Amino acid sequence: MSVIRIKASTEYDVNIERGLLDSAGRLIAEALGKKQAAAAIKTECACGTEADKKQEEQGALGTAAVIADDTVFALYGSRVCDSLCKAGFRVVSFTFAPGEQSKSLATYEKILYFLAENHITRSDFLVALGGGITGDITGFAAATYLRGVRFVQIPTTLLAAVDSSVGGKTAINLGTGKNQVGSFYQPTLVICDPDTLKTLPEDEYLCGCAEVIKYGILGNEPFFRSLKKTHIKEQEENVIETCVAMKSNIVADDEFDRGKRQLLNLGHTIGHAVEAASDFAVLHGQAVAIGMAVIARAAAAKGFCTAETRDEIIEILNMYGLPSAADFPLADMYSAALADKKVSGKKINLIVPQRIGECIIETTDVENLKDWMRAGGIK
Repeated sequence: MSVIRIKASTEYDVNIERGLLDSAGRLIAEALGKKQAAAAIKTECACGTEADKKQEEQGALGTAAVIADDTVFALYGSRVCDSLCKAGFRVVSFTFAPGEQSKSLATYEKILYFLAENHITRSDFLVALGGGITGDITGFAAATYLRGVRFVQIPTTLLAAVDSSVGGKTAINLGTGKNQVGSFYQPTLVICDPDTLKTLPEDEYLCGCAEVIKYGILGNEPFFRSLKKTHIKEQEENVIETCVAMKSNIVADDEFDRGKRQLLNLGHTIGHAVEAASDFAVLHGQAVAIGMAVIARAAAAKGFCTAETRDEIIEILNMYGLPSAADFPLADMYSAALADKKVSGKKINLIVPQRIGECIIETTDVENLKDWMRAGGIK
């Protein structure tokens, strides 16, 4: 098992290994500093059954609230719940409809009431089982319920494994923009089982590929070259370890996104605008790919990088079947971008490639964003 230590205000491990879902209960018990109580639990376990009462009578270690969307819970919920029960935890579960529309105040409120109704206390914890949407909304619920309870990330998508499950960014969307309500709140543990990637729809897998490519462009040229030579599917564990290690270093330097960590937003300012303009019909990773292509074109047009660098970025996106252009009107894109949380006063920070493996933070007036979009091919 590969273990990467994240050094933030709360330090924690990211565990990476195939088949790790079945060890989730033991790993969580160890991370929480609790003695495993599996020998004392002599009952079949399923989330929300009579087994809960038996566990409470036998002195379970506390309650695990597993939160997942309906699709992921159907695939992996019973394995994770069983593992938690065998480790001595009482387990309850909450599911919601998959999709960006669920990353909302309404779902967040339902989760809070679920936690309260199931008597979740500060000695208990939440488990985010799923992709970035689940991780974000579960993390925000954990950060705010009872002014903070612990939570564990179990990413089941490539995007969540390499990026969103690590670093403590939690959020929900408002009708006016993406991730406009949130907090920095680190998990207690991240458990990454690459076998879960086998059930990902192709489009969702490719969304994760966009985030992986992002890491190569912003800070690791040899890694970028390896992605061109060997497909991500053929080196998943190495890819996850490399991306998590890179993010770990960035988070250690800038946990609260005031400097270096903003580099991780490569492609995201334009990408979030694409998502909003499409009413979220374009998936997050697809939108980030478009955002990276647009900013690469603009960077070349403005002299920040060479045409060769621009072409290499677009080439690898095309190689992985990712989009590199959007046909949404400039006015719609610009309006959506104004709601981006990276806007500060009348300034916005754009992440601009100079060459493969090196990007800079370019601060510009918000009004100049239209010019950047035009230079990147938005009409």
